Amino acid sequence: MSISRKDFLRATSVLAAGALVSQPLLASAGKVKKYPISLAEWSLHRALMKQQITNLDFPRIAKKEFGISIVEYVNQFFKDKAEDTAYLNQLLTVCKDNGVSNHLIMCDGEGELGHTNDAERKKAVENHYKWVHAARFLGCKTIRVNAAGNGTAEEVAKAAVDGLGRLGEYAAKEKINVIVENHGGYSSDGKWLGTVMKSVGKKSVGTLPDFGNFCLKRGENWKCIEEYDRYQGVKELMPFAKGVSAKAYNFNAQGDCVETDYKRIFDIINASGFKGIVGIEYEGEELSEYDGIKATLALLKKVMGI
Repeated sequence: MSISRKDFLRATSVLAAGALVSQPLLASAGKVKKYPISLAEWSLHRALMKQQITNLDFPRIAKKEFGISIVEYVNQFFKDKAEDTAYLNQLLTVCKDNGVSNHLIMCDGEGELGHTNDAERKKAVENHYKWVHAARFLGCKTIRVNAAGNGTAEEVAKAAVDGLGRLGEYAAKEKINVIVENHGGYSSDGKWLGTVMKSVGKKSVGTLPDFGNFCLKRGENWKCIEEYDRYQGVKELMPFAKGVSAKAYNFNAQGDCVETDYKRIFDIINASGFKGIVGIEYEGEELSEYDGIKATLALLKKVMGI
């Protein structure tokens, strides 16, 4: 490609001016993408499990304590309320009063969508229907599910394609997305889950890449003994992503995540063309839940140049 002298001079003048600008300013001038930030309820799971707070407190805490206006629920913290209209209306009132919008519901404990038994898989699919309805009632766009199952990788993949396909078809009628998180076992293999997504082939079915959930096999005391490369995994899951889970455990003195290079991860996310929401999911123990959320939020803002 040829370039005119006029264009050359214009380009060199721009480069010369750029040399006078600090690197952080250059980054904020257009190379760093900024995403809306949500808070995953699991970040407060210890306080919730100890009943120090309730699910109804969550939206208020997200906004008042952290300035976050988008939330992601975990179904186990209002397990028996999916079809309780009065409760859901109460939750909506809390959200409205605090200027908070609902993004998704993380669904666990409703059966395996990758179960190799047809009857059990069908039951698992139908168990998720109530959460599809609850998500729509609350104004969420998405439910997060798991692609678990027992059997060979090929057997579970075939079953998961069927289970996710059925649920995705049902949820699409309610205008709700179904997304799968890398959450242990086969689902933590980015290539495996990416292949399942391709086979499902539905716009309403996607992924929720989690920075930290790439453990393929656990040993005693739940210790991970075999891990999939998280950067490769995120890269393989981003083409199907309808959300991102910014998992963090520990931080160094500079405020960076010890386990995950956020700059490297976000280079992958940016390159994918992702345009969705990034959710904070702090799961460490060195900091309190509140301080861990604040540390993760500060890191996201630093990486995004906010």
